[in-house]
Amino acid sequence: MGSVASTQELARSRPIGSAVVADHQQAGRGRLGRRWEAPAGTALLVSFVLPYQPLAPLTAGVAAAEACGPGVRLKWPNDLLLEDRKLGGILVEAAGARCLVGIGINLTWAPPGAARLEVDRDLLLDRLSAELERWWSAPAARVLDAWRARSDTLGRRVKVELGAETVEGLAEDVADDGSLIIDGRALAAGDVTHLRAVGARAGTRDSVSRRPGAAGEDEERRRAQS
Repeated sequence: MGSVASTQELARSRPIGSAVVADHQQAGRGRLGRRWEAPAGTALLVSFVLPYQPLAPLTAGVAAAEACGPGVRLKWPNDLLLEDRKLGGILVEAAGARCLVGIGINLTWAPPGAARLEVDRDLLLDRLSAELERWWSAPAARVLDAWRARSDTLGRRVKVELGAETVEGLAEDVADDGSLIIDGRALAAGDVTHLRAVGARAGTRDSVSRRPGAAGEDEERRRAQS
């Protein structure tokens, strides 16, 4: 499609197995109602209609990161990062027996402070479709391990805004339901800011990987597309 209001809105009326792709969105949005804006033809903008999956946000993140390449990392719960900058975002909405999985990835343009992938859109769409099909049927334990291996959040001190409450602490792990565990407390949702990486973490699983060389870095200042 050319210019649409939102791929996510158009996907609501489509059956499972459908995908809506557009060159431009007039009212694209991410989590917490934030706008997603990009010039026409500069990003992959797509919404998939998939069967309900309890770990859908993390599963979609793993699939998107795999499609984008080995350098792409994951920020809980829904951001794709490349070289510490935001590359894209994922919006998952449950609708009965279905999930609407909206994905936006910067390709040939990015706002200040964000990253772009510089790959062909159709090629990336094919890879993304294949990875979603592969990971959507994967066992939950495999998805969680893959997410941990790609995570740029685990091992950091983070700040999580929960509306009326702000929680700050060490991102230790993700729970079996995908919640982020901060100093032993499981958070199912929230707006996360990375503060710094921590060299040693107690009580977390060996499968978690950390980005080397990040210890002591300043609080991230990127507030690009959300």
